[in-house]
Amino acid sequence: MDSNEVNKLLGGFLGTCFIVFSIGLVSDGLFASPAPEKPGFAIEAQEPTEGGPAAPAAEAKPIADLLAGANAEAGAAIFKKCQACHSGEKGGPNKVGPDLWDIVDRPVAEHEGFAYSAGMKDFSKGGQEHWTYDNLNHFITSPKKFVKGTAMGFAGLPKDEDRANVIAYLRTLSDNPKPLPQPGAAADASKPADAAKPADGAAKPADGTAKPAAPAQ
Repeated sequence: MDSNEVNKLLGGFLGTCFIVFSIGLVSDGLFASPAPEKPGFAIEAQEPTEGGPAAPAAEAKPIADLLAGANAEAGAAIFKKCQACHSGEKGGPNKVGPDLWDIVDRPVAEHEGFAYSAGMKDFSKGGQEHWTYDNLNHFITSPKKFVKGTAMGFAGLPKDEDRANVIAYLRTLSDNPKPLPQPGAAADASKPADAAKPADGAAKPADGTAKPAAPAQ
C-alpha cells in the first residue's frame, strides 16, 4: 500500500470523525432543555411520624346546634336532588333507595320491601341501630365513609348548613315528627358527673365490729 492510499484512508477517517462531532454539537444546541430558574410547582407531602398519633381532625359541630337554626324549606329544595333515588311520601315506593317517610329514628335497614346492601345490614346490628339525628348527620356527610360497604353512590353534603336543612326537612316527613335534640345536650352529657358528697350529719357507725355475712352457697 503506497503513501497516497494511506493518506486517503486517514483523510476519510478524520473527515468522518469531524462530521459526527459536528452533528453532536448541532443536536445538543437544538434539543437542549435547560432547567428552569424557578420550579413551576412543588408537591409537599407530610409523612406521619413513625409510631406517633395521627393529627386530630377538626371537631364536628353537634347536630343539635345545627338543627337549632335549620330551615326545612331550604332542605326541601336540596332534597329534590335525592328524589331520583328516594321517595318521601307516606306509603311511597322504594326506588334505588328506600322510601324516606318517617326516617328519623327508624330502625336501620328495616324498611319493608327494600333489599339493603350487606354493609347497611351489618351497620344496623340486626335492627338495633336507628336513624337518629346524629346518625343521619354523619351518613349524609359521607355515606361510604360512615357505613362501610353501603351501595349508596351519593358523595355526601360537606356543608353543615345543607345537612341541617335536609335533616330538618326529613323530620317533617312524618305524622308525628320526632322532637328536636336540645342544643348543648351532647356537650353536657359528656361532662363527668361530680362525685357524690356525703350528707352533713351522716350517721356514725354503730359501736362494735359488724359480723361478717355468711358466704353464699
